[in-house]
This record gives sequence, C-alpha cells and structure tokens, in this order.
Amino acid sequence: CKTSERKGRGGQAEARGRGAAKEKTLECGQIVWGLAFSAWPAAGAGETEPPHPMALPCLILATGLNDGQIKVWEVQTGHLLFSLLGHQDVVRDLSFAPNGSLILVSASRDKTLRVWDLSRDGRQVQVLSGHVQWVYCCSISPDCSMLCSAAGEKSALLWSMRSYTLIRRLEGHQSSVVSCDFSPDSALLVTASYDACVIMWDPYTGEQLRTLRHVPLHSALDYSSEVHTSSLRSVCFSPEGLYLATVADDRLLRIWALELRSPVAFAPMTNGLCCMYFPHGGFIATGTRDGHVQFWTAPRVLSSLKHLCRKALRTFLTTYQVLALPIPRKLKEFLTYRTF
Repeated sequence: CKTSERKGRGGQAEARGRGAAKEKTLECGQIVWGLAFSAWPAAGAGETEPPHPMALPCLILATGLNDGQIKVWEVQTGHLLFSLLGHQDVVRDLSFAPNGSLILVSASRDKTLRVWDLSRDGRQVQVLSGHVQWVYCCSISPDCSMLCSAAGEKSALLWSMRSYTLIRRLEGHQSSVVSCDFSPDSALLVTASYDACVIMWDPYTGEQLRTLRHVPLHSALDYSSEVHTSSLRSVCFSPEGLYLATVADDRLLRIWALELRSPVAFAPMTNGLCCMYFPHGGFIATGTRDGHVQFWTAPRVLSSLKHLCRKALRTFLTTYQVLALPIPRKLKEFLTYRTF
C-alpha cells in the first residue's frame, strides 16, 4: 500500500512554502465499502511505546474492504497502521467509539459485527453474532453505552457496548432495515427501512415513539414503473438533535423536524445511497451510486433553552433514571421525548 500525492503548480517548494493543500490517495488494493475517522491521542508520559509510535495526536482513517480486511491509516502521512483480519466477506460499515478510546466496530456481509481495540495493537475484542443477513450498518451511541446494527432484516439489533451482549431486538418495520443513527444525547434511536418508514425509538425501553412515513410527491416528480419508491437508504441526526435527514429511492433528500410528522425541506437527487450532517450543522453531504458526493444547505436552528437543558440531562441520565426523578409528569414526558 502506498500514498500518492499531487500538488498544484509551482512544485514541491512552493507547496511547502505556502502550505498548499495536497490531494492524497490511499491505495487500498480493494473496493472500499466503509470509512470511519477518529483521532489518535498523543502518547502520555510514562506510557510504553506503542507498536506504531506517534508522539503527537493525529487523524486516522479506517477503511472497510471488499476482501474482508480493515486497513487503518494515518491520514497526514498515509502510513498503514493496522491490517485487521477476521471478517470472511465485505466490510460494509465502520464506527469508532465517540469517546476517543480507539474502539472500532465493523459490520460485514459475513453476518457478524466485530469489535477491535486499536489501543491494544488492533486486537479483536469480540465477535457479535445474531443477524441472519448481511450486516449493512452499525452505529455507536454518543455515550458509548449502546450499539445498533441493521442487516436487511425487519428488526434492528441493540447491543451493550459494556458487556457486548444483545439488549433487545427492535421489531416494528415491515421490510428490511438498512440504516440507523442515535441522537446526540443518546436518548433517541432512528431506523430506516425499505418499508418507506423511519421509526424513532427509545433505546432504553424499546418503545416506538413515532413513525415518519415517506409519502410520494406525485406533483413534483414523474415516477416510472421501474422506480421502487418505498426504498429508504439512509437516515441521520443533525448535530443539535432537532432534525433528521433521509435519502430514499424516490429521488428526494428530505429534512424532518422532530416535533413534526412531515418534512420541512426537500432536495431533488438521483441514485442517493447515504447522507451525513456536517459535524457543526448547516450542511448535509450525500453519496450516490454514480460516484458523486453532493453538499446541501440544511436548515439552521437556534436550540431553545428547554431543548438544551433536555439534551444536557439526557446525556447522562437514562429513561429509567428520568422517570424516577421527583418531578411533574409533564416534565418527565418532555425529558423522555414523549412530547415535543
């Protein structure tokens, strides 16, 4: 594996002198199906030297490959840090633990999820089995307590990131579940399915809180008989936790407000497969089958003080802990997203 760099006019000296941006290519040698970024922390004083010593913090990128390998790179230098072996088929999705612990979860067509610890030389910590179809998607909750996985089955699986055991099956969809995401405070989980619905769950209780149905806009689009309009492809939360973005095969990107049951914004797009919010909000990136990434302006919102308080509390309180508080019932319903 090698790194190739292409610089603009003026040569290497000018690039060094002006700090010009470089275009970098990581040659993985296989089709790349999944990507995940994480920060590699600086080595602390007194720590033993790691197998791939990096004195300064840096950005790393995990790549899920067609042959079942996971290759982890240092982005700045293009150095290959790890080749993680274990999966027997395509690695379809990757997710780093948001707490910087260098725990990586991979989802594969071999019907398993695997947990890796890059801080211990990429050791495989656990194999999670329970799906009977290819695993398409995995998402770790921001508080790093839960993992959700979707595998083209009618139910999504919710796992404990502490014991690596199955917590529950989330059953409610009528067709294959293909995407999932947690809210920024870990209090909500959304799943998207080919049944044209997004279900919003309380991951602590397994309760369905609401269903968002994708209704075709016949007046705006000219559907052909070949378009399967009920196929949802991707769902993601906005960084402040008040909006959802969805991509479906009906050629639309939709933006949903949590307190409403209909979209607040649309964008026409074709061949959409995935979507992701910019970490600081305001923009959405979408990926397509024809090899393009498109960027869209998303609604910006100033979070209310009520929502900020709820978000702050739910970051460290489970639903059961909220329900046990000596506070009015209406306040409990607000804090558990039963009312908006």
